[in-house]
Amino acid sequence: MTTSQPRLEIERLTLGYGDREVVHDLDLVIAPGDVTAIVGPNACGKSTLLRSMTRLLPPRTGRVLLDGKEVHATPAKQLARRMGLLPQSPIAPEGITVGELVGRGRHPHQRVLARWSQADDRAVTAALRATDTLELMDRAVDELSGGQRQRVWIAMALAQETEVLLLDEPTTFLDISHQVEVLDLLTDLNRTSGTTIVMVLHDLNLAARYADHLVALHDGRLHSAGRPHEVLVPELVRDVFGMPSAVIEDPVSGKPLMLPIGRHHVLTRDG
Repeated sequence: MTTSQPRLEIERLTLGYGDREVVHDLDLVIAPGDVTAIVGPNACGKSTLLRSMTRLLPPRTGRVLLDGKEVHATPAKQLARRMGLLPQSPIAPEGITVGELVGRGRHPHQRVLARWSQADDRAVTAALRATDTLELMDRAVDELSGGQRQRVWIAMALAQETEVLLLDEPTTFLDISHQVEVLDLLTDLNRTSGTTIVMVLHDLNLAARYADHLVALHDGRLHSAGRPHEVLVPELVRDVFGMPSAVIEDPVSGKPLMLPIGRHHVLTRDG
């Protein structure tokens, strides 16, 4: 862990596109040095919030602060040295190789006319190894499977070596074994480097298992935030997702485990 963790704060933030308001008057403090998972139904503002946190979407009102400085007033390259974003379904330039794409993560650290350095080489190699994609280095990205491509994009984000890493559904296109591998990798990064990680996840149980904190959004507003056992309760699943559920202790992690109750299932004392 680093001795001084970056502090990310959101104050009275309202976001939207055109005439549509998506996030409404949101206040939130991201726990520095921890893993935070943002959860909620589709179209509740999760991805929009991440985009604004990295200055890709200007606020209508309110502000995003990194160590007390407004993100949207910070030069893009300066911010990119401290905060990285892996968006949903990123698109790689046609014909680019894995090594070239991951190398683009080093752009914020390079100066004008500066040559590629040994530090850049080390960062790219470490990111490829961490995501088990080193053997793909010379392959074209557009030749890869969906799962391979997703791991390569994560490698690019890791190569950026930022204090804060934002990931929008990083387990998209991955089967369950690779989902767990990616989340284990992000946990390792957090524990060894102290990286503050904020990720949008659809799977409530994976979010509860891997995150130190959960943030639940509903209709563009903050529903609840806190430790997994404080947030993932049947009332939240009912209010946010409109679904009855039971929540028990995960026998593997000790975190809360949500069991959805469908129309064809009846909760009984005998199970």
